[in-house]
Amino acid sequence: MRIVPVRPPSSAAGFLRRRSSLPIWADLTWRVGLVFGLIGLVLLIHWVGRDGLKDNLDGRISFVDVLYFTTVTVTTVGYGDIVPVSPEARLFEALLVTPIRLFVWLIFLGTAYNLFFRNILYRWRMARIQADLHNHIVVTGFGTSGAEAVRELLARGVDPREIVVVDPVEKALAEAEALGCNILCGDSTRDRTLNDVAIHRARTLIVSAGRDDTSILITLTARHLAPRLPISIVVRNEDNELPARQAGATTVINPVSFAGLLLAGSTSGQHIADYMSDLAASGGQVKLNERFVLPEEIGQPLSAIATGLGVRIYRDGRAIGFWEEGAARLQTGDLIIEIVQGAAAGEARSLP
Repeated sequence: MRIVPVRPPSSAAGFLRRRSSLPIWADLTWRVGLVFGLIGLVLLIHWVGRDGLKDNLDGRISFVDVLYFTTVTVTTVGYGDIVPVSPEARLFEALLVTPIRLFVWLIFLGTAYNLFFRNILYRWRMARIQADLHNHIVVTGFGTSGAEAVRELLARGVDPREIVVVDPVEKALAEAEALGCNILCGDSTRDRTLNDVAIHRARTLIVSAGRDDTSILITLTARHLAPRLPISIVVRNEDNELPARQAGATTVINPVSFAGLLLAGSTSGQHIADYMSDLAASGGQVKLNERFVLPEEIGQPLSAIATGLGVRIYRDGRAIGFWEEGAARLQTGDLIIEIVQGAAAGEARSLP
């Protein structure tokens, strides 16, 4: 999580764990077989060239002596009771046995790391990352929509360490990790996966699994783990918008329908679609901002706010337009939607 973190994990540093395509027993079998194969090769050559060896105990070299000398030489540097004396034997020990000895030790150490130490290290790093996850954004699915959402969040100034990307595809996770996000390779429809990313402490959840049925199942899973979590979900079929809301989504976005709205708006004016796209992006000249009413604004009309152009109020769950009577007097707890200056406008203003 970072978490594979995430980066610091794979975590915060960015850790991407990848399961071997071989089961553990097969992985161990080929490693052990390789070790015995190397020992067998050295044993064979030692036996063939046994005339180049000297036994300091009895002066005779038997097969048992060769087997003993092979095992202690491959695993250690020997004890000196049997030594190579001919130039050929010494060259063999120096040029072949020594690399084999090092290789065998690397196999042992690699096996120990893969089976024990790596899991311990990953669990420790994952626990550290999980402890730091508070008020973060979880993105399940790093396809076209999910990736664009993350890039837009980063463009709006969100710290990548506050974003956790969950996806079963390692290639997608590598792209998210390159952006500095925390990552976790897993199935977001499972309780364990969402618990691993501390979903109960998240600020919001973005669901873009690529399939409507999978996205809705992720929403159901997240909702029962975090009853008050804001959940935004992408669905491609308008028939699934209602099931998505029933599953617990607070915001349902249909990119196909939104594209249709832009196309329809463009028929009434060539700049309408352009302005709507400008509002949705952080890099345009204008953008939408959502905030609570300020104490000094209470009692004033929506049109009097100084931070931007007020266009809508949300009061007790009801949307109030700027033209409606309810917008004539702001109240405590009102949520204001306003149009404010975008980044592009500021850059344009700074140009000579």
